[in-house]
Amino acid sequence: MKLIIQIPCYNEAETLEIALNALPKHIEGIDVIEYLIINDGSKDNTVDVAKNWGVNYIVSFRNNKGLARGFMAGIDACLRNGADIIVNTDADNQYNADDIEKLVRPILNGEAGMVIGERPIDDTEHFSPLKKKLQHLGSWVVRKASNTNIPDAPSGFRAYSRSTAMRLNVINEYTYTLETIVQAGRQKMAVTSVPIRTNAELRPSRLFSSMFGYVKKSMLTIGRAYTMYRPLAVFSGIAAAFGASGTAIGCRYLYYRKKGEGSGHLHSLIFADMLIIIAVLSGVIGILADVIAGNRKLLQEIQYELRKMDYGLGHEERKNGEEIME
Repeated sequence: MKLIIQIPCYNEAETLEIALNALPKHIEGIDVIEYLIINDGSKDNTVDVAKNWGVNYIVSFRNNKGLARGFMAGIDACLRNGADIIVNTDADNQYNADDIEKLVRPILNGEAGMVIGERPIDDTEHFSPLKKKLQHLGSWVVRKASNTNIPDAPSGFRAYSRSTAMRLNVINEYTYTLETIVQAGRQKMAVTSVPIRTNAELRPSRLFSSMFGYVKKSMLTIGRAYTMYRPLAVFSGIAAAFGASGTAIGCRYLYYRKKGEGSGHLHSLIFADMLIIIAVLSGVIGILADVIAGNRKLLQEIQYELRKMDYGLGHEERKNGEEIME
């Protein structure tokens, strides 16, 4: 059983060695632990630090591609190098590396394919009261969108089984954390969380420049991911809202027409017609989007089979001659 711990890096020379030194060298049930960094266009000597420390694998981008692209590049490299379990952590030593054993345990026990570390948000001193509230709100929205029970959706401290990793697809360029939960929940993958500890802050977060920007991008990411997997529900809701409004305004026009005052309310009739037309179009778009979503599921299954052929089955899937599917 091989575990590869991957760390996305962007100008992390000052903190990377601290994070690497904290990583576990042995975990019960794991035969081999290896380490991989994703150099996302760093301009400092991040790569030199990693090489001097003895990192097994380095994936480098010439330019900064963003967290989502870097994450998927790391997943690809881990799978190609035979990882049975992949753990993702941060280069700023935000997460307590001793809890990696807690992350991988549900996978080793066959209980889950994705495990997310739940941070003690309310007890984290460098989180402002506003950030704590937004973290809880965002996680609640993700739980509703994904139909999961994950209490800390933005947490990047995660473990994936080989089979689950081969099913991951990240479309947005902002972050992988929210989209992968919605994807896993809507595809009915086995997802769970475990409480983990965090360390003192070594540097401010670089994921967002302002709280407003973080909230906006997060909501767009959640909305887009949910629409991808539940398009009919989304467009049916839009159609129902416009249809109800159009019907209400149309009934108002009929009321005045019955009183003999219809000529003075023709604008209401025109507006009602416009709303009903939008409702019908939204319904048609929803049906078409649902058909496309069905085709996407077929393509994802094809992609998964191709990945199995490309990457090969790991120890987990071949255990006792039984192929384990997500």
